[in-house]
Amino acid sequence: MKRLLTALLIFPVMLYAQEPTLSLQKAYELAQQNYPLIKQRDLIWQTSDLSIENLSKGFLPQLSLSGQATYQSAVTEPKITGVGAFIEILTKDQYRLLADVNQLIYDGGAIKQQKSIQQLTDEVEQQKIEVELYKLKERINQVFFGVLYLDEQLKQVELVKADLNNGIKKVEAQVNNGTAFRSNLHLLNAELLKTNQRTIELKASRKGFLDVLELFINQDLSENTRLEKPKVDGLLPAYDIGRPELKLYSTQEKLLGGQYRLVDSRNRPRASLFFQGGYGKPGLNMFVNGFDLFYTTGIRFNWSFGGLYTQKREKKIIELNQKTVDVQKEVFLFNTNTQLMQEQSEVEKLQKLVETDKEIIDLRIKVKDAARAQLENGVITANDYLREVNAEDLARQTLIAHQIQLLQAQINYQTISGKQ
Repeated sequence: MKRLLTALLIFPVMLYAQEPTLSLQKAYELAQQNYPLIKQRDLIWQTSDLSIENLSKGFLPQLSLSGQATYQSAVTEPKITGVGAFIEILTKDQYRLLADVNQLIYDGGAIKQQKSIQQLTDEVEQQKIEVELYKLKERINQVFFGVLYLDEQLKQVELVKADLNNGIKKVEAQVNNGTAFRSNLHLLNAELLKTNQRTIELKASRKGFLDVLELFINQDLSENTRLEKPKVDGLLPAYDIGRPELKLYSTQEKLLGGQYRLVDSRNRPRASLFFQGGYGKPGLNMFVNGFDLFYTTGIRFNWSFGGLYTQKREKKIIELNQKTVDVQKEVFLFNTNTQLMQEQSEVEKLQKLVETDKEIIDLRIKVKDAARAQLENGVITANDYLREVNAEDLARQTLIAHQIQLLQAQINYQTISGKQ
């Protein structure tokens, strides 16, 4: 008998322990991992790596081949007089095959700046994805707290059923003893059936929310899945915003700074080593009318001043873009602080409402208990008792709504501030 009692006590605990659970943080993680936009991260990384690798090739030797065959109407014919002097006249058909090798040794820092800009561009695109992924939290909050609200409603329905069943037992006894009308019993049974319908509706709505949550996290959620209530300490953090949008604005400013420096780099001189080898007719010796090998090597210096005409305007455009980013950041902070102030007011209001709801429920419980005793003694009818049960039920529903709204407002505050 002791073993049987122990098993009966432990079995419900084991079932509860095996019940699948899902926390809000876990829902965030799964939603972000399975959101289609996450695939774009790898594409951005791959594109950035290939672009930087291509830019690095700028300091490798550059090889080019060229060739030509020409026929010209005249050639140089030197007029030399004197005994024994003879110079062979060049033919009018000429041929040349050239191989050029160019090694860049100084580019004014242009390639370095371009690689830096590519990395910053990659960071900007990645941060844009982070911003979009963070917005998922607001949508997860709505669905998650929708399920929590329905769970609390289902618990409340069970309490109402317990009160109705209690009343039904008492009225049945009175009917059997001939001290109450059977219509009173029918009234309570009809209300019990209505409450059962309410359970069906709530469970159907809960399943609908779970189906939406399944799509976000890409995992199967059974009807037995229990969502864990987030824990908050009740104290709202200060207006210290840590949203990914701020990092995006900061990265955009760095990118514009890199573009500003690139304008200067492009207008600096360039230097390179070169080697040119070839085979043709004639070679470098114009007095030899035949095919010959030849080469030229040295250092080449180039400084183009065309960019100086537009340098000032290009920098001005970048400065205007930087101011645009500053304005966007200022607008974002203003809107976010406004949202935090509104959410804080909502939290303070709901805290006061929850305290009042609890006081109302305490009073409603006392009234209902008194009505139960009166029903048992035949002082009041089942309809009177039902009215008090419904009044307590309404008070508890209001408390449930305010408690879930309070918890959601606290979580929303943390989400808006970037602390969630």
